[in-house]
Amino acid sequence: MKIQVLGSGCAKCNLLKENAEKAARELGVEFDIEKVTDFREIAKMGVLTTPALVVDGKVKLIGKASSPAEIKGLLELR
Repeated sequence: MKIQVLGSGCAKCNLLKENAEKAARELGVEFDIEKVTDFREIAKMGVLTTPALVVDGKVKLIGKASSPAEIKGLLELR
């Protein structure tokens, strides 16, 4: 599973990355996580508000740093 956290590196972006890692570990799935900070790349994905969470190329969450429990639900629906 490829997880991308889109954002400038702000506190919410960092929290979203931490929570996404925790959620994936709790689910026991293999994953690679990447922070995307280049706003041109973020805009190419159709995201204008950060932080955002992208799973296997699909935007799953925009504009908030969700809890690990909520992210687990998004990862299971991939």
